[in-house]
Amino acid sequence: MLRLVGIGNRWRGDDGAGLAVAALLSERAPAGVDIVVHEREPVELIETFDGAAAVWLVDAVRSGAPPGTVHRIDASEHFLPAELFSVSTHRLGLAGAIELARALGRLPPRVIVHGIEGERFEAGEELSPAVEAATRQLAATLEAEVAAC
Repeated sequence: MLRLVGIGNRWRGDDGAGLAVAALLSERAPAGVDIVVHEREPVELIETFDGAAAVWLVDAVRSGAPPGTVHRIDASEHFLPAELFSVSTHRLGLAGAIELARALGRLPPRVIVHGIEGERFEAGEELSPAVEAATRQLAATLEAEVAAC
């Protein structure tokens, strides 16, 4: 099973970037790909890993790079930099959830994380223009990448 998980909070501006990518892919996902929208605690992601051979995660990030920059990290081989995924409003962020899954032996064999650099994280549901453009570009890239698996 292949799974793509869009992570975020649709009510905090660019924090909804991962959700937007999941919505775009749900319209055109290749057969056999499970699209999941995740707006809960990051630690609950561990449950979404169960049964998956490969997981792609998409979330908003804040590193100081220009808005709309897309970061790609193979978390199956490398630790996820906690400072890159620091926009979480939860106690345990995405990096912590992935490392907990790794420690528990519940991390799928392949985990690819895409972080879209956000610009605005205040209350509101619209994505900034740069982030919206990045979600469309990343959705197209992921559609091809997932189909190749």
